[in-house]
Amino acid sequence: MEQCFSGRNALVIGGSGGIGAAVSVLLGEAGARVWVHGGNSRERLGRTVTAIRDKGGTAEGLLLALDKPEAVREIFDRVPPPDILVCAWGPFKRGSLGAMAPEDWTSLVYGNLAIPGILVSWVIGKMMETGWGRILLFGGTGTAAVRGFTSTAAYSSAKTALGVLAQSAARQAGSRGVTCNVLCPGLVDTEYLNAEARAYNREHSPGNSPMIPEDVAKTALTVLGNPRLNGAVIPFDGGIVL
Repeated sequence: MEQCFSGRNALVIGGSGGIGAAVSVLLGEAGARVWVHGGNSRERLGRTVTAIRDKGGTAEGLLLALDKPEAVREIFDRVPPPDILVCAWGPFKRGSLGAMAPEDWTSLVYGNLAIPGILVSWVIGKMMETGWGRILLFGGTGTAAVRGFTSTAAYSSAKTALGVLAQSAARQAGSRGVTCNVLCPGLVDTEYLNAEARAYNREHSPGNSPMIPEDVAKTALTVLGNPRLNGAVIPFDGGIVL
């Protein structure tokens, strides 16, 4: 795996915390040059960059709130075209269909689908030119297949659509050495959760033991490192949605 990633440029959106931070650290350990994106916390971003460097890796921080398409395009000017793109960020809001206001739909679809789409459109041409590229998108719990949701319909609709994006990228660029997959984790304990959310995760996880970000990150690197895995939408949830 180190041979696969060594010397490659990696961009991790949402890489400053949670699952994204764990992925960033492992990519750095594997020899990639990691651009770690964070949205609003300079302190959290600095901790992740320092963690990579302390382990002998190469990392740069990118603090940028992605609230508008213009902000996403700013990434293009500040980061060299990556060989590896990981999208590990997306806004979340719980609520029934009737409770979702127009601005909720706009925010959730923009953050969870449009931003990954804009980034994939940016990187895929260069990856095809060089003959190598790895893209990993993160879906939500239960979004590896089309199904109904009672309390997360807006969020889950956007996350489920990532499968179409990934399979389209794989179909277009797979013959040129580019892979694009979606990983759909189960319930993961991160620093972003409050006590109520942590209790929910424990109650609904197999063996009352939620995953930690490092569990997901190890699988993420396995997916990124496998050239035969392309266009896949992968549940990684312990079977909680079966």
